[in-house]
Amino acid sequence: MKLSDGLTRLWPVIGIFIFYTLSFAALSLVVKRMDISVAYAVWAGLGTALIVIVGVFSFNEPVTWLRIACVGLIIAGVIGLNLSGASH
Repeated sequence: MKLSDGLTRLWPVIGIFIFYTLSFAALSLVVKRMDISVAYAVWAGLGTALIVIVGVFSFNEPVTWLRIACVGLIIAGVIGLNLSGASH
């Protein structure tokens, strides 16, 4: 979204719609085999962690110990949810 300059640049906007569509399609396939609560938490948590990584490497956002710890907690939470015995 940052590259779209407020949704005014065509190709980044097209990319947004393509990737959101793929993301929701993947989520809809996953919920066929996994509880919606776990699937959505994994989808949201991993999306958050991945966007932090993209921000650091693509947009030179600062890396602090607090950010690293928080992303680590998100990933630990996703792993914990998957190990909690949810149906797959």
